[in-house]
Amino acid sequence: MKTPILIAAIFFSGLAFAQKKSDSTQTKNIEAVTLTKKVFKKQSDRFVYDVAASPVAKGNTTFDLLKQTPLLSTTDDKTLKIAGKNNALIYINGRKTNMDAESLAQFLKNTPAENIQKIEVITVPGSEYQVESSDGIINIVLKKKMSDGTSGNMRMSNTQNKYNSSNASFSVNYRKDKLGISANLNGGENIQPQTYILRNGTDLVKNESTGDIDDPNKNIGGYLNIDYQLNEKSNLALSWNSWANKSYNSTIDLFNTLTVYNADGTLNTISHTKTKNREDARNYNNSVNLNYEIKLDSLGSKLNANAAYLNYKRFQYSDNNTMVPGKLQDYLTPGKKIIQNIPQIINNFSGTVDYIQKFNNDLTISVGGNYNKTKTDNDTKNFTYLYDEDGNVEKTEQDFNHFIYDENIYGAYLTVEKKFSDKFSGKLGARYEITNSLGTSDNASPEYRRIERNYNNLLPYLSVNYAINDKNNISYSFSSRMRRPSFWELNPVRNYISEFNYTQNNPFVKASSTYNQELTYMYKNSYFLILNHSYFKDQITQVPLQGYVKSPDGTIGKQNELRYIRTNFGDKQEMSAMVGVQKSFFKQYLTTNFNIGVQHNKNNGILAVDPTSGDTFVDKDGKDLVYRNNISSTSFVIQTNNTLRLDKKKTWFLGVNFFYIDKQQIELGMLKDLMSLDLSLKKNWNDWTFAVNLNDVLRTNIVEVEDYQANGNYNFVRNDQYRRGVTVSLTYNFGNQKVKKVRNIESASDEIKNRTR
Repeated sequence: MKTPILIAAIFFSGLAFAQKKSDSTQTKNIEAVTLTKKVFKKQSDRFVYDVAASPVAKGNTTFDLLKQTPLLSTTDDKTLKIAGKNNALIYINGRKTNMDAESLAQFLKNTPAENIQKIEVITVPGSEYQVESSDGIINIVLKKKMSDGTSGNMRMSNTQNKYNSSNASFSVNYRKDKLGISANLNGGENIQPQTYILRNGTDLVKNESTGDIDDPNKNIGGYLNIDYQLNEKSNLALSWNSWANKSYNSTIDLFNTLTVYNADGTLNTISHTKTKNREDARNYNNSVNLNYEIKLDSLGSKLNANAAYLNYKRFQYSDNNTMVPGKLQDYLTPGKKIIQNIPQIINNFSGTVDYIQKFNNDLTISVGGNYNKTKTDNDTKNFTYLYDEDGNVEKTEQDFNHFIYDENIYGAYLTVEKKFSDKFSGKLGARYEITNSLGTSDNASPEYRRIERNYNNLLPYLSVNYAINDKNNISYSFSSRMRRPSFWELNPVRNYISEFNYTQNNPFVKASSTYNQELTYMYKNSYFLILNHSYFKDQITQVPLQGYVKSPDGTIGKQNELRYIRTNFGDKQEMSAMVGVQKSFFKQYLTTNFNIGVQHNKNNGILAVDPTSGDTFVDKDGKDLVYRNNISSTSFVIQTNNTLRLDKKKTWFLGVNFFYIDKQQIELGMLKDLMSLDLSLKKNWNDWTFAVNLNDVLRTNIVEVEDYQANGNYNFVRNDQYRRGVTVSLTYNFGNQKVKKVRNIESASDEIKNRTR
């Protein structure tokens, strides 16, 4: 059950700055390396990690290596994050990978690190990249001149936390002359457990819900990439990606307590109910991309074109039940039932064209454009049944809403990159985007049946880099971006946690703007200082409104409600300072990645009305209740990832990783401090790799958010996702591991695909 209560808390809380759970260790033989190159350096618009010159590259998968790359980490062993960024997009050889998150993780875990030349971390992407908000880019550059042949990988893993889960994958790469084929098939099953404590209310009304959420999942997916070299200058490639998830019998089981006090503070009543919800959901994601590339000269000038189609389907059926004590106090008597049928279908057609012209080695001009046409179809049906004291249906209500959203995006960019001298270089660019969207609803009130938005945005970009000398380097970047709402955020549906506690999506959410600045200093290509400032205008987030609901006609409800509403919530600033080191010690027996820093958040938002219904919230005396967050906070962050080689033969490795983040103010309230200690042990034997990972050993990675409003409202959420667990994995590599990889292509629909999640 994809319960989104803590989406804001987890993904917009600054935890991206904390960069938790980087639990990789190194395995397989590490050959003697003479470090004659700069392993970690700063270029004009990116950090470059020279894997070929690094002592930790040998014997790893690409995913393991990325987790050891400076500024990178993972929170869930599936997705990667860049310090100070909301999200990290994966590029290979300068092109975004056309895969969903699950398939991408499997691809990275099945690609040997020996095939990688370098890893580029682009913290502030230029105008040529289609990214949103403060997203960063990880570009993996593969080695060239690899021989023809076949190679493959098989991997099995088993994880035990509250429940047991298993995964398996098989991948194969083939290249012969002009033809390259890459394919992967992976799948698994797991139960995602959560335990919640939810408390909210006012001075006179207290609600508490405690219990468990269990979400079983079965997944299967894969990809097929075909690349054919038409001649010495041109290539044609076809990519197909598919992913399916089945999540049946997801359950919510909560015990609810409602306590009401009199005006003088004395107890009035205490009542109890139980929430028993069940959900069946399944989703499918299929995409295909056709790419054509032609090289125009020996300097690297080229023309690149993509055409893509994306189809996403999700079907969700939920049965939400409020059970009352009944005559036998057994909580088997229904009080209220809400049945929801929430399908979503997304179709997208996309195209991109990029032209890059190089003039010697000093000047590069890039120009290009993109077009996206998207249609989402959301035909939601709600049935509400009210029961009498004997459990008989007393009243039935129906609420149908067929919401269709059409969106057209036109974009164009121009960048100029110039190397003025061996020490000084710069890059200047801009992206211009036109967005036309229309949302229609067949049964809403007249003012809400047609929601039309048209806006144009000019997004400038600048970066400069100055190498003071061989030991000192300084750079500055500025970027402006948009953050469009995800398609699920626009679908005006409610996801019920309990009868009076639910999330509310919002078709009126508009795109937000983000302005990023970053100043970086690097010393000896091992020590670095990063100063970052991000300003979010009309930020998209989730905000709690609670109290007695007052409808636009003046009617006031009889029960205190809590709605987590997706909306544009004012402005926000994030400022951070971080120092770090990436270095090997004691003849490479110890490799360490260490970051320490502070982050300052400034929130400035207010919400008084539910934008989807016009409802306001009042206390028992009819006084308006609003939600305000204009609180600032400063947080201390530390992260260290260490790999210890345990034997002279270089086959045993121990990983010790730790993070800590101080408490900080987020949109939902004050997020308490978090930390996690992760350990891992790996053994390499010929083509086999055996690994044991212990995550969150101290069981301290549990989210708690608490908020108190001046009007007396409070809200508390404790979410335990059972992150402590052990994972055992076995990997076997076969074939010619020097096979040249299939050319990875950025799909024209990648940016749209990100908004389906």
